[in-house]
Amino acid sequence: MRDKTHLKIRELIEEEIRSNFQESRENLRKGAKQQILKVQESNRKTYNVRRKLPNKYKINDVVAMKRTQHGLGLKFKSKFLGPYKITKIKTNDTYYVKKIVFVEGPVHTSTCAKYLKPWSEECAI
Repeated sequence: MRDKTHLKIRELIEEEIRSNFQESRENLRKGAKQQILKVQESNRKTYNVRRKLPNKYKINDVVAMKRTQHGLGLKFKSKFLGPYKITKIKTNDTYYVKKIVFVEGPVHTSTCAKYLKPWSEECAI
């Protein structure tokens, strides 16, 4: 027999089951989030052990730019292009550079600090 008291009891039981389910799901989510953060921190530490910070350049610094496009006949050419002058500093260690003298390479371009090094006469060899 189904009367109002049975329905009320059933609704209370279902509500309790739902709330327990939500609570257990929230606990699982919190645990998973903590585990993910722990693994990310561990990965960050092991990655940064051998990582070298990039050089910081100022406007008008003279730099050499690494040749990033390889092709036929470039085996014996220099690995760096330049000299280039820093014309503008962008975010995340990127720079606008402009060619100083007429040599091989783009006239002006943007590049990151990873592909730059301070200019010296050995760069031209």
